Amino acid sequence: MKEKVTKNVDELVDKMMRSSHLETPSFNFTNSVMQHVTAISKNKVTAYKPLISKTVWSFILVGFITIVIYAVFTTQTETSGWLDSVNFSLFSNNKISQMLANLKFQNITISKTVIYAFVLFAIMVCVQIPILKHHLNQRFEN
Repeated sequence: MKEKVTKNVDELVDKMMRSSHLETPSFNFTNSVMQHVTAISKNKVTAYKPLISKTVWSFILVGFITIVIYAVFTTQTETSGWLDSVNFSLFSNNKISQMLANLKFQNITISKTVIYAFVLFAIMVCVQIPILKHHLNQRFEN
């Protein structure tokens, strides 16, 4: 029974193939398809947009130059900064520092410049993380 159905289907397909004509696409078929493909691909292309714009870079540059000029032209013999009022005794009066003192590391001192750099680094990290998180959330929501 199954062979008879298969034979009938084969005969039907053969008749259809003989009676059908070879269809050819229109003259501009390839060009019109390619135009549609390029139109679709242009819509999905993401344009490059820098994370920090040129105006922000110019403000950063002006600020940096201002700080350098200020540092060059203002010289004081004794400076009293805002970090001098912070009590860092917690870092020197604890068990770890006493253990390091026993290991002959008591002569190591950390300069104020290094402390300023670490504080500035911590502030910049705390500022940049929310900004980058917001940027990435906006990017992946679209």
